[in-house]
Parts: sequence; structure tokens; C-alpha cells
Amino acid sequence: MGVPVARIHVVANQKGGVGKSTAAVNLAAVTADVHKPRKDGSRSVLVVSCDPQGSAPWWADRVGDELPFHFAEAFDADAILGLRHSTDYDDIFIDTPGWFPPANPKHPERPWGTTETADILEAVFEVADQVIVPIECEPLCYIPTTNTVEFAIAPRGLPYTVFVNNWEVRDGFADRDGTIEFVDAQGWNRAETVVRHYKVHARAAADGVVVTQYPKNRVSLEAAQDFYRLAMELGLGAKPRATHTKTKAV
Repeated sequence: MGVPVARIHVVANQKGGVGKSTAAVNLAAVTADVHKPRKDGSRSVLVVSCDPQGSAPWWADRVGDELPFHFAEAFDADAILGLRHSTDYDDIFIDTPGWFPPANPKHPERPWGTTETADILEAVFEVADQVIVPIECEPLCYIPTTNTVEFAIAPRGLPYTVFVNNWEVRDGFADRDGTIEFVDAQGWNRAETVVRHYKVHARAAADGVVVTQYPKNRVSLEAAQDFYRLAMELGLGAKPRATHTKTKAV
């Protein structure tokens, strides 16, 4: 008899520093909050980091036993490919490296050559059910985001959503609106939710908390609200995506 296998959500952008780890961790936390533990008491969400920079692992260690999901690192393509058949979780989020090898538009099926990082990225996109692409409100993000969507995601026909991240409200609307106009001009699928910049997001890793554990005050609740809204747009917390004969996850 078939059993549900995990949905795999990849957070990716060729541009470093756009908030991939923050998005992966906080969307996983929100999804875990929606799911709650499975019937056997196990956690329903896994975050996998294949980023050698180590931001997400450091964050997970700071949260410790209060982390509402399981966490693992994977720097081997075979291990990542094995996630495709995981029945141990309902949702898996993969945090990708903050730097991709240069895009090669002449070979969209293999845009990053044959480096070790490229092998891992190929595996990540092979197992992805959807790709979540954060973009910050600055023109320097435009080319890397284009490379990510046009040379990695689109040729594979993967569902994806670009979302505007880390918008500083005090800077006004020009940068936010300009980024939205850029994304829409490319014809990309864009989330309506804009994740605003809050100090509580920037401090979360050092404070050892995830978005569902923020202090119960107005500012923290507003900050958390953005990730809950984004999760709803992305369809997170839905039923498992398919059924297969049960296979042990790698």
C-alpha cells in the first residue's frame, strides 16, 4: 500500500544575502506550526541545509531542543536525491548555497558546469516540488534572480514563486515598487506578500528563536504575520503530495 511522501520546497537564488536561510527556517517553522506533530508524535517538517556557509545550522543549534522541526545538513548529491522518497516528513525545506557557479545560457540544462556545487544544485532541483525565490529591493539582485529563474527553474518546468524580501518600510515605496515592477515585467510568478524588514528577524538566530517563538508584542506579531501570509500563498501545510511504496529516506 502506498504512503504519502514529503513535499520538497527549495529556497534558491544565485545572489547571496537575500535571506534564503531566514526564509527556509521561518517558513518551515510556520508549516510545522500548522501541521503540529504527526500521529506518532514525530515532527512533520525537516530543514536540510546544503550551504557550506553554515548560517542555518548555527541558528538551529542556538534554538536547540525548542526547534519545531528536524534539521540536517547534506553535501552529497545522492543524499539529496534520496529525499525524494522520504515518508518520514510531510514537508522538507532545502536551503541552498549563497553562491552559485556562473550561469551558462548556452547550456540551460546544466547552467553551472560540473563543479561539486553544481552536482548538489542539480540534485536539489531534481527533487524539488516547488522553488521559492527571495529577491531583495535592490537592482543588484536582478541579474542573479534572472539567472536562477531562467536558467535553473524554467527549463525544468518547476513551479516557483518569487517574493520580495526584507523591504525596509522606512526607505519608502520606490525600491519595493521598482522590484515588483521588475519581477512582473519578466512574467514571473510573484507572491503578493512582501516580507518587511524587522530587527526581530535579524536578531532571531542570535536570540535562538524562530518566527513562531517571537515575543508576544505588536512588532513581533507584525513580523511573524508576513511569513504566515507568505506560507498561505505558497500552499504550505497542505496534504502530502503523492503516494509511493514506502522507501527509507537517505
